[in-house]
Amino acid sequence: MKVISYNRNINPSFLLINHELPSNTFHRPRLISTSAPSISSFNMRKNDLMMRLPCCFATRAALSSSVKTDTYSGSKKQKSSSFYTHPSLLEMKNEKAANRVRVYEFLRSIGIVPDELDGLELPVTVEVMRERVDFLHKLGLTIEDINNYPLVLGCSVKKNMIPVLDYLGKLGVRKSTLTDFLRRYPQVLHASVVVDLAPVVKYLQGMDIKPNDIPRVLEKYPEVLGFKLEGTMSTSVAYLVGIGVARREIGGLLTRYPEILGMRVGRVIKPFVEYLEVLGIPRLAVARLIEKHPHILGFGLQERVKPNIQSLLKFHVRETTLPSVIAQYPEILGIDMEAKLPSQQEFLNSIIGSTHEDFGRVIEKMPQIISLSKAPVVKHVDFLKECGFSSEQVREMVVGCPQVLALNLDIMKKSFEYFKTTMARPLEDLVAFPAFFTYGLESTIKPRHKKIAEKGLKCSLAWLLNCSDEKFDQRMSYDIIDMEEMEVGESSFDMNTLLEPRNDESASDYDDDYSEDDNV
Repeated sequence: MKVISYNRNINPSFLLINHELPSNTFHRPRLISTSAPSISSFNMRKNDLMMRLPCCFATRAALSSSVKTDTYSGSKKQKSSSFYTHPSLLEMKNEKAANRVRVYEFLRSIGIVPDELDGLELPVTVEVMRERVDFLHKLGLTIEDINNYPLVLGCSVKKNMIPVLDYLGKLGVRKSTLTDFLRRYPQVLHASVVVDLAPVVKYLQGMDIKPNDIPRVLEKYPEVLGFKLEGTMSTSVAYLVGIGVARREIGGLLTRYPEILGMRVGRVIKPFVEYLEVLGIPRLAVARLIEKHPHILGFGLQERVKPNIQSLLKFHVRETTLPSVIAQYPEILGIDMEAKLPSQQEFLNSIIGSTHEDFGRVIEKMPQIISLSKAPVVKHVDFLKECGFSSEQVREMVVGCPQVLALNLDIMKKSFEYFKTTMARPLEDLVAFPAFFTYGLESTIKPRHKKIAEKGLKCSLAWLLNCSDEKFDQRMSYDIIDMEEMEVGESSFDMNTLLEPRNDESASDYDDDYSEDDNV
């Protein structure tokens, strides 16, 4: 008998079996014990075990996958019907449209027309829109103001309005002027302080506008905050300097009339300057007029200036005297002449019996007569008549020197008293030289009369007064009086006074040749 032995111990084998149970059923594996009575049966069972294990694992993997799939599918179905479901794009669009309809209904209920707000980003809720409207009301803006610029409703109170208002307040813009400021330029509420407003303020300071004057400039012309630095503002200033406006005068000029910064050179400033040159005013004299009266650039050339010049010619003002008329009274370019001239002509004719030609001479010598009130004129005419002058003499005096209708009456009375008592001259001398009343009694009349009285000279009032102090001293050295100098005419405006050079004037580095296509 042959015995076969093995050195290895054979442990009982255990087979792990998974029952196909539902995924939601808790189960544990069952162990099945098998014995190995013989080597051959052991080998057969071993092979069977190795074949069954992969199948078991594959089956388990399939079951696990099926469980996961079923579990995920179940959770997904459960999630789609949960509270945190995201709305679709169509639902969001419809909700946004519904909110906008409610906001529009609110605006219409308070009188605001929302037609121009389509496409503008607006608050989602009525409450936020009501907050904006209430804030604008606190600033003094009315429903009418909002309707004039409804886009202001697109400004956020916290993000747009408050930062801009805080900045304007720090600059010194007064609260009392803020409402008018916003009515004229509501677009400022859209602006960025850093990107839009601060650079403009810095530019104005660079134009020699004093820091304390910056808020006054903004109050007068808030639209300047919307201009581009490299556009109209720079070209307008450059052109003015080019025609002779002193650079040191630019700051004061812009402070008094900042609207110049918004005027185009080719369309406004240059045609205005050239038209005055055509009338006979030298370019440098025009520059001096602009320095002293910068607002004349705001008189519309076609709408006002040219029609006024034609009206002056129509009322017998001679064309050759137009430069003098404008230089004496630049405001005459902007007055409504159609209403003023006929009424003043009729009034002057009624009190002194002047003719149409007389009215033209009066305007030439004192263009302010167009704006003179009637009551003072009547008082002055009555005073002259009380002095003993006839109506005809009064007419001659007014035509010869219209200033007698506008001088201080108390001073005129003192001068006449001295003329009558001390100088002891006939009234005809005053009729011939009514400008006597325009000279200072203490500074000119008395000293000069005393000198000719000491020298025993007999002269006309014109020879005595119508000259400078230096010229009068020369005359006092004469042995005889030159008869040609005795026939000195009435004093008139001298255009050369506007052309005299100034010691503080600096040369210009700018060229005045600008095209019509200057930038905005």
